[in-house]
Amino acid sequence: MAELAYPVQLEADAVLRDGSTVFIRPARPADHDRLEDYFIAMSPETRRLRFWGASVDITSVTAAALDQDFVHHLTLLAFSGGSDGTVVGGAQYIAIDERRAEASFSVADDIRGHGLGSILLERLAAAADANGVHAFVAQVLPENHAMIDVFRESGFEVSIRAKPGSIDVEFPTSTTPEAIARFDRRRVEASVNAVRAILAPAAVAVVGASRDPHSIGGRLFHNLIDGEFRGPVYPVNPKADVVHGVPAYGSIADVPEPVDVAFVAVPADRVADVAREAATRSVRNLVVISAGFAETGGEGPARQRELLDVCRAAGMRLVGPNCMGVVNTDPEIRLNGTFASGQPPPGRVGFLSQSGALGLAVMDHATRLGLGLSSFVSVGNKADIDTNDFIAYWDQDARTDVILLYLESIKDARRFARLAPTVARDTPIVVVKSGRSTAGARAAASHTGSLLASSDVSVDALFRQSGVIRTATLEEMFDVATFLANQPPPKGNRVGIVTNAGGLGILCADTCEAEGLEVPPLNERTVASLSAFLPPEASAANPVDMVASADGEDYRRTIVEVARDPGIDAVIVLYIPPLESDAPDVARGIVEAATEVDGAVPILTTFMSTRGLPEQLHSPAVRLPSYTFPEQAAIALARVCAYGTWRMKDHGGVPTFADVRIDEAAGIIATALERGDGWLEQLEIEQLLACYGISTVASTVVATVDETADAARRIGGPVAIKAIGAELIHKTEAGAVAVDVAPGEAAERARAMSDRIHAQGIEPTGYLVQRMVPDGIEMFVGMTLDPTFGPVVAVGAGGTAVELMKDIAVRITPITDLDAAEMLRELMTFPLLDGYRGATRMDTAALEDALLRVSALVEDQPGIAELDLNPLMALPRGAVVVDARIRVTTPPGPRG
Repeated sequence: MAELAYPVQLEADAVLRDGSTVFIRPARPADHDRLEDYFIAMSPETRRLRFWGASVDITSVTAAALDQDFVHHLTLLAFSGGSDGTVVGGAQYIAIDERRAEASFSVADDIRGHGLGSILLERLAAAADANGVHAFVAQVLPENHAMIDVFRESGFEVSIRAKPGSIDVEFPTSTTPEAIARFDRRRVEASVNAVRAILAPAAVAVVGASRDPHSIGGRLFHNLIDGEFRGPVYPVNPKADVVHGVPAYGSIADVPEPVDVAFVAVPADRVADVAREAATRSVRNLVVISAGFAETGGEGPARQRELLDVCRAAGMRLVGPNCMGVVNTDPEIRLNGTFASGQPPPGRVGFLSQSGALGLAVMDHATRLGLGLSSFVSVGNKADIDTNDFIAYWDQDARTDVILLYLESIKDARRFARLAPTVARDTPIVVVKSGRSTAGARAAASHTGSLLASSDVSVDALFRQSGVIRTATLEEMFDVATFLANQPPPKGNRVGIVTNAGGLGILCADTCEAEGLEVPPLNERTVASLSAFLPPEASAANPVDMVASADGEDYRRTIVEVARDPGIDAVIVLYIPPLESDAPDVARGIVEAATEVDGAVPILTTFMSTRGLPEQLHSPAVRLPSYTFPEQAAIALARVCAYGTWRMKDHGGVPTFADVRIDEAAGIIATALERGDGWLEQLEIEQLLACYGISTVASTVVATVDETADAARRIGGPVAIKAIGAELIHKTEAGAVAVDVAPGEAAERARAMSDRIHAQGIEPTGYLVQRMVPDGIEMFVGMTLDPTFGPVVAVGAGGTAVELMKDIAVRITPITDLDAAEMLRELMTFPLLDGYRGATRMDTAALEDALLRVSALVEDQPGIAELDLNPLMALPRGAVVVDARIRVTTPPGPRG
């Protein structure tokens, strides 16, 4: 069989259900002996079920599996011990007609039940779908229950028919939402098991443990011992017999007992050798503290690749390198595997930091705030285990209620986009993400690329869609965490403010409203109740100013009354003590009020005492978040309110379109790519958009100025004429557009336009003649392919001023029907669509439909790199594309 280019994009690591890893790649001719050994090692029963008989010609079977062209016949192999290790599973398909292929797979007997069969089937189906194979068929022996179960549990829409002596299975290779959900659940299980093995080890070693208590290795070893880790801690130091009173070993290979986690704090050029030694002792996990890897440049990236290759070959998992370690405060484990100067108190918050130095400072700050941690992780360069793995773990950890993240990058944003919304429905995720500046923004030719390169709006879109609370600063992150660790999210955004100082109340109210919260008037019953016991000079409005003489009983009664008002969703309590001796009494009143309210609405406090927070507010029975200034409380409440609203709302669904012609669209792109990466021609654009039901205005492309006259007459009525050319990206600026052209004036107007363009040194390749669109509102819909997040879709006010106005709403694809509706309503210019000042309302449903179809287009067709529909004309009935540009590139491989 003629062999095509080896599909290197199909090479990838895979994490099994127990957290271990295998390497999956297409088979190569050099795999002959490894594959033959795999078949020979099969038990007789496994061989019978796979090949329909115990007597098999192993040589012929091996040769057939390797005789592939990677398109019509593909064999994937799974290896333990790296890409040239031992074969532990395989899957293949062989085409039987233009759209279908016969599929089969097998897994080594000793790793069955670890999810490898499902992973192989998922990878094989994705490759087949990309190669134009749209359905798998398989014949299975009736007693091969394991293989049938893998098909049933795959999430694909499986059709199973019983026939004499066999079971026929057939299913489409394209992934359904159910299949994606099942794949994600398997990945979550693998992530949880991998992280649990790191945070709850039975025994650990410190390679680089030092007798110097000020060194990193010395401090880390001391922390493990001083923190009373519940298992043995083995120091490894070839230059010492004893470290801090514990017998040391010259190499981790010399440690006589099993080691679950090895902390590595040696020079970077020795780390890979340490990993190899750890592999000989079957160490499951490494936490590499050492720096000098991909973060440094020079030899660093190569060192990191070598380290990861060693870990992959041995099936070890890796945290780091260039990290500060991990902490688990569980009293049954007591793991302080860091070189920090202290250990945070136990609590309900899981914290991850990508920056090691920042992580140290943050742990100290959490301790000062009394914000206890369930666990802490510094991930460093995230060469292997990353943020998503820890999010999945904390979601299932009974000791974690809140997840805090400090991120500098997102390694697998597509997985994050699927994982985070599921987690955030129960466990809030609070993130500080650095990199908001425009420094390093890529150059972009399209309107969409230019708009989205100007800031980290893609990150904002990802977090907004995922229900993640993004804070601007670390201080704000801790303010939000203090709230979430102590009080439930409110059910709405209406705030009651209680204070003994009018100025504080005004500051708080101003901040609330600036942050999107509402400070409504209290109802008549509440005002009457307050007026009955507050002094005449007090104000029973909202904010409620009890005046400086208010005591603890006044605070108790006022808080309870305001909290019971049906128009209030949260209460902020402010206090400045006129006399420090009054503070304990007021604190008792606040705690008693919170006890009476009993969580019906969240209560936040600002206690501006020079002596700090009174002891009464530290009551373990009633947990109240307290802040230094009222603005902090208001901002924290606003962030949590937005999260609470997201958690309660319907998120809609991603629609499917029966009229979409996916294969035809793929053919248009493939044909265009034969010319190389670049912009589609006008006819290709119209054909591609038509495949997805996106309406374009009637138009004709002609080669010369003189031909525009005939084209205009055929279209009829006034037309627009636009010059076409690779250099004509923004046509209006180049004077390459003529509008309201009568058919009899077409050639003259086109010639004048051509002269203007030639004067700029630009040679048009043709002219587009379009029917003039009725009066409507110019909108813009675009997409750019973000290297981290994948397709990013934007909508906004269109026309020539799109980049000036920057009135856009952004989402990561795929978008739901509710996303599309919300995007339009986020725009400052939405009132123009909705009949502003009696104007005609535009068809917003048609705009939403166009957005959803663009999302489907760019999700289905990974070759689209940029897309501009500008203007997309919103009309009283319908919406039509007037001008469009689409750039295509050869896709690197299937998206995650």
